[in-house]
Amino acid sequence: MNTLPVEVAILAKAPVAGLAKTRLIPAVGAVGAARLHRRLVLRTLAVVAQAGLVPTLWCAPSPAHRFFRALRSTASLACEPQVEGDIGQRMHAVFVQHARRSTAPLLLIGSDCPVFSASHLRLAAQRLLWGDEAVLTPAEDGGYVLIGLKQPQAMLFEGLAWSTSEVMAQTRQKLRAAGLRYSEMPTLWDLDTPQDLARWQAMAADPD
Repeated sequence: MNTLPVEVAILAKAPVAGLAKTRLIPAVGAVGAARLHRRLVLRTLAVVAQAGLVPTLWCAPSPAHRFFRALRSTASLACEPQVEGDIGQRMHAVFVQHARRSTAPLLLIGSDCPVFSASHLRLAAQRLLWGDEAVLTPAEDGGYVLIGLKQPQAMLFEGLAWSTSEVMAQTRQKLRAAGLRYSEMPTLWDLDTPQDLARWQAMAADPD
């Protein structure tokens, strides 16, 4: 598979009990939630590799955690620290820091979407190469699970009601107000709640 000149930033927490996937703790316990988070991060990295895209892992609270150190050692994976601030500030900072070292478009994703595919990521990358200034994958909960930009756009991350069902709608409004050419990918979903976990388990049990 040909490598596309688009990079991928993955936001990821360290798989620490009580820090990662806290909404799943009632279902699987703190240790189980951390192990599931680790599994999701590894799956996300594998999908990015299958797509032929170059990933960087943006780590919280620090790239010094042994999980991230192991990935740097065994997979030669670039790991960077996330900045302090809300999710909008952290995402915008990733785009800014990326733009300082590269002119390649950037896709930014989390590690919580268990239904990302390599073809989905490649199509998102291609849309930026074909002329879109932004590409997004809406989430079923009203947010988004992917945002891709050709260059940083600070206004897309300012004044949004983060962690609510209004995020995608507010982002569309900002894109239109700025006159940016953008497209949307098919809607996907994150694994955040016990109900999401049951959905994923049912999919794994019935691949058809």
